[in-house]
Amino acid sequence: MAAANEVPLLITWRNMAASPAIEARLRREALKLGKLHLRIIDCRAQVAAPHRHQRKGKLYTVRLQIFFPGGSLWVNRGSALHHAHEDVYVAIRDAFAAANRRLQDKAGRRSGKVKHHEVEPHGVVSRLFPRQGYGFIKTPAGEEIYFHRNAVVGNGFARLKEGAEIRFSAAEGESDKGPQATTVKLVGKHHLTPE
Repeated sequence: MAAANEVPLLITWRNMAASPAIEARLRREALKLGKLHLRIIDCRAQVAAPHRHQRKGKLYTVRLQIFFPGGSLWVNRGSALHHAHEDVYVAIRDAFAAANRRLQDKAGRRSGKVKHHEVEPHGVVSRLFPRQGYGFIKTPAGEEIYFHRNAVVGNGFARLKEGAEIRFSAAEGESDKGPQATTVKLVGKHHLTPE
């Protein structure tokens, strides 16, 4: 009989022989996942070795299918761009870490807890004084923030125009012209979404 929180694990091997060491690592990772997510019913793992005819970039692929009440999810960890996966243990770690994140997201959505990302302060250039080397940003809340040409990233002050969309970081204190931005970045092609 399986111990509490022990996740039944079926392992398949592709282009390689079964390895007791790799199997032990998979079982430890599945056990950790089962302790974090008590509702897991079943887990299937496939470990695939690179084809023997490849000379470079021999990357392992780890695929997981995790079953829980009401559904399942697939995780496929192996990428031609991820050279750390030349080590099978790194590929296993990454696969289970991805599964953990996805299960947390599903649990959060079920309970109504959705991760909200902080929106970087943004606005538009409301007034610009090119000769003097400063300008003002108008925030969506209607506040005006002063900025100096040196605060504009990448010597972009010359590219700024009134009405340009920007992101900024504000200083703790205020300048003699009011609240001040310490970093100003031109948004460019990617427009900001209205709040």
